[in-house]
Amino acid sequence: MADSNLRDRNGLTEQEFLRRYDAGIYERPSVTVDMLIFTVFDKEQDNYRKLPEKALQLLLIKRGEHPFLGQWALPGGFVSVHEGLEQAAQRELLSEANIGNLYMEQLFTWGDVDRDPRTRVISTSYMALVDRTALDVKAGDDAADACWFEVDCRLVQEKKTMLADGYELERLIRVSLVHETESLGATVKVTTSYVGRTKRVSREIVESEGLAFDHAKLIEYAIERLRNKIEYTDIAFHLMPPLFTLSELQQVYEVILGKELLAAAFRRKIAPLVTETNEYTKDAGHRPSKLYRFNPHWGSLE
Repeated sequence: MADSNLRDRNGLTEQEFLRRYDAGIYERPSVTVDMLIFTVFDKEQDNYRKLPEKALQLLLIKRGEHPFLGQWALPGGFVSVHEGLEQAAQRELLSEANIGNLYMEQLFTWGDVDRDPRTRVISTSYMALVDRTALDVKAGDDAADACWFEVDCRLVQEKKTMLADGYELERLIRVSLVHETESLGATVKVTTSYVGRTKRVSREIVESEGLAFDHAKLIEYAIERLRNKIEYTDIAFHLMPPLFTLSELQQVYEVILGKELLAAAFRRKIAPLVTETNEYTKDAGHRPSKLYRFNPHWGSLE
């Protein structure tokens, strides 16, 4: 607790200073929240004997108002003076997509000066992994529609430039999103400079088709974080049912990482995270496979 008798250079106590404080001294930017809600879902297929292919999907909202009317954006909105960031995120997600009480992880704060044509806006992005079958997504508020888009994020070009005291790595990342006949896309340039012990990363949208604001950057960054986290945390299990096969779990890892994994190496790696059960799959057309469940105590085994 502050000492109420301390006085500043103008002879004011803290109480006196606060009574006289003019909040209009500084211009105040608007604050928003943007949510990246990911899921992994089975693709439709004709051959019921094959294990269904899975796809990484992202929830997007079709804007029903200016700016970017008719374009797709992440669910989100403005933070009021009387609520916290996470409160605003939960409120906006409920009002725009009918999703409530979701655990979300704060990712990053975006503050480029010209990122919103309306006014100076600083935004904090949040990420969640969900089982979409448990959600009843509906567009609301200022949203014209709400849909799950299959999302893919791939490196298309990489260039390394040597500097006097380090080097710079420039990568072009292609973000593609598809929902039925609707296709969106963007190319994000990610520049990482290594000078001495200092690492700096910047992102720039080279081109964007159908995505509002700077949301292509938010999507690319979230997928990068998701791919890093899946390697050392149990985040993938947010997408799994209570019982699952190791093949299904491997598919989820492959879809998020964007690459195929060797089955034997994968099973060794995730062994501490799963517990074998005495149950088997009973799907018609498939050979029975052993079912596993998540081991919540895996961290204590290290």
